[in-house]
Amino acid sequence: MDNKFSDNSQVGVVSTFSELVNTHFHGLINAICWHRKLSGDFEEIVSKLQLKENITEVSIDDLLKLQLSENGNAAREVILNDLQLLTAFGASPSLNLLKNYERDQEFDFISTDVYSYHVDRSPVGTDTFLCTYYGAASDIIPNHQVEQKILIPEIREKLKELHDGPEAEFETFLKDCFFDLHYQPKQNAQPTNLGSGYLWRLAVDHPAQQVLPCVHRAPVENDGEYRLLLIC
Repeated sequence: MDNKFSDNSQVGVVSTFSELVNTHFHGLINAICWHRKLSGDFEEIVSKLQLKENITEVSIDDLLKLQLSENGNAAREVILNDLQLLTAFGASPSLNLLKNYERDQEFDFISTDVYSYHVDRSPVGTDTFLCTYYGAASDIIPNHQVEQKILIPEIREKLKELHDGPEAEFETFLKDCFFDLHYQPKQNAQPTNLGSGYLWRLAVDHPAQQVLPCVHRAPVENDGEYRLLLIC
């Protein structure tokens, strides 16, 4: 398949939804991409949706109420189909119109918001699905090109000061506060941008997972531009 991710050892590429959900992660592959070229005007949908909060969940009813051109309607059909496919699969997809996420400004030595490279964790076997229809797209990065922030000596020392409790409880503290989910890119790291229109499945940290969880981050939004994102 001729695609922009064909030489990426972290990414598996498929051409159908069935392959997307049934292909196993293995080896270094912890991200699978349904590589497709979408038709339709997604910008028109974004321009006609109403942002109520910085992150506004868009319902199917919200989509159906929009008065759209032929191209706008084509884009709407793509989104509705994706929502239907994921729901039938057993996932709980959410469509978000997004101005920006909340920034973590509590500590000056470690960031734990979604703009920081991180992994998702779940107590049960699941995966993260996402598709950016419009606006800036997320990045992923190979696990060997990042370092867990809690292992960086100067950050670890400050976290120990913050913990101010028994040494035996320090690792539990890191996990309970989600510090262990965040990563720092190494020098010369080469992230992959997930692009627009592709539906992705990313490996999550859970007990039955056979591969390392996929390290990813939300993008800094383009000035004056909202994002339209499906995620579950």
